[in-house]
Amino acid sequence: MKKLFMFLLLSASVFLAGCENVDDGYDPTGEQKTYALKAVTDPAIHGEATFEKNRDGSTTITLDLDGVTVGMHPAHIHANSAAESGPIVIDLTPVNDSVTSVTHVSAFNNGMNITYEELLNFDAYINVHESVAKLGTLLAQGDIGANELTGESKVYELGSKSNPNIMGDATFAERKNGTTLITIALEGTSEGDAFPAHIHRNSAAQGGAIIINLDTIRGSAGMSLSQIDTLNTGESITYEELLAFDGYINAHLSADNLGVLVAQGDIGANELTGESKEYTLGSKSDPNIRGTANFAQRVNGSTLITIALEGTAEGDAFPAHIHRNSAEESGPIIINLDTIRGPVGVSLSQIDTLNDGDPISYEQLLEFDGYINAHLSASNLGVLVAQGNIGANAE
Repeated sequence: MKKLFMFLLLSASVFLAGCENVDDGYDPTGEQKTYALKAVTDPAIHGEATFEKNRDGSTTITLDLDGVTVGMHPAHIHANSAAESGPIVIDLTPVNDSVTSVTHVSAFNNGMNITYEELLNFDAYINVHESVAKLGTLLAQGDIGANELTGESKVYELGSKSNPNIMGDATFAERKNGTTLITIALEGTSEGDAFPAHIHRNSAAQGGAIIINLDTIRGSAGMSLSQIDTLNTGESITYEELLAFDGYINAHLSADNLGVLVAQGDIGANELTGESKEYTLGSKSDPNIRGTANFAQRVNGSTLITIALEGTAEGDAFPAHIHRNSAEESGPIIINLDTIRGPVGVSLSQIDTLNDGDPISYEQLLEFDGYINAHLSASNLGVLVAQGNIGANAE
């Protein structure tokens, strides 16, 4: 009997030793991916979500947050990007102040299987909520999978329009799937503000139709987040295509006052390179009216011409043109410019062709044999208010 006992004991020991390294379905492979979870309502609460691949192809998701308070904070994976929002598709273990949230994931809530590799390419984001009773209050949030940002981004300035205190920028950030997260951040906004925003075709100097609707810019934070992968027509557009797009952004005062702009800025191909040349426009019939014409190069090689005259008055509307030859020689109109209007005395013109349709670049304009005339009115083109040589004729 004693020998039988020893035999069984040894057999059990061998069996247990053999099971020590048996795959329990959650053994990690060492492959993992970490996503940032950013603060939402409380800047002190932030952290990360680590996705770890298991030997059976499932995923162990660990949520590690700093600054969380006592209590259970529900967490989920939602479909779509955080900018778009979407339904809960995978429940995660709630987060609390003392225990790390760990969830083994092999399927969606509806029972459909999902592997580690599929999760890393899934169109989704994570939300950590304040409580079951307050799912609408978010503690932390982060895009995952296909919505992860690559680190590539481009910032465009949004200048003030009707309110000199409101200005900011629009950041275009590339996602892993080639789409774009557009973040607009304006300073000078107030509680209750709701500024509709859009991308328009053409440059701001030309004006153009709305081509992409952006998320409304709201409240004192002055922020909006937009997930962009298509034009309003349904045509797809990538991050790289947006950076070369002929467009500009308008932020409007309200849905009922789209004609009043609070901020505006050129984007894509219309971005200014920083290269510019300024020419003097001297007074003619009125010694109080004089100013400058600034030629600024765009990324696409075209030119933004900004005429700024001092001494103008309310109601002034001065037609302006580039003429061939020097002012001393005079010559025919070769390029129509935007009318200079009072009392600000500013006009903005997008120039890439001559009036006859021939293309002309910024570099060619700087060598052009021409001059600018600003006329008193459309019915008094013979009366000049300002004039100056440009290009090859400038001193």
